[in-house]
Amino acid sequence: MIIDGRFNGPPGSGNGGWSAGVFATAYGGDAPVEVTLRRPPPLDTPLTLADGEVRDPAGQVVALLRPTEELDDDTVPPVDLVTARAASAAYPGLVDHPFPDCYVCGPQRTDGLRIFPGRLPDGRTAAPVRAPRQVEVATVWAALDCPGGWAVLDAGRPYVLGRIAARIEALPRPDDECVVTGAVIGTEGRKAFVRTSLYAPDGRLLGHARATWIAV
Repeated sequence: MIIDGRFNGPPGSGNGGWSAGVFATAYGGDAPVEVTLRRPPPLDTPLTLADGEVRDPAGQVVALLRPTEELDDDTVPPVDLVTARAASAAYPGLVDHPFPDCYVCGPQRTDGLRIFPGRLPDGRTAAPVRAPRQVEVATVWAALDCPGGWAVLDAGRPYVLGRIAARIEALPRPDDECVVTGAVIGTEGRKAFVRTSLYAPDGRLLGHARATWIAV
């Protein structure tokens, strides 16, 4: 496995959701997979997966994977596209972004997914998601990543993904304009527990995830 350099999150490392999707795809199986990131996923580096551990060439553990069955009721309710666009227009990352070059939510990435999650009145986040021309499982994992983080991110207090588990129901069609929603479930010290859901243009659930973000 290699995380291509363009799929970055924080500078010099892979976007957490994209990387987790690559690892989960390699892991396989029918059950949802939980991915715990032990260190920032390196870019353009051969990685190996064995016995649920992703390791770099030096043998250091990058991620731990395990099957999980605990995602059945973790969806975040959808909103319509008009509401998602209005929320996205107030995306705080357009003004203050800890990682503006992030492949998923970075405003400086004209070649990224450009998912800009803004807050709804009830505290959830929402954003439109334009599916790229080449869609793969990791694309959905990536779309389910940052909108959860932006449900808790504040100016001057960045968070990074620590753990994510996802259930992928279907892939969006290329160029579909989907909607993603996110919500904070709770916090504990530096940890924030979030949920995200991705919906197709016709309202079908494409995937949902739970994640733990860590304040840095």
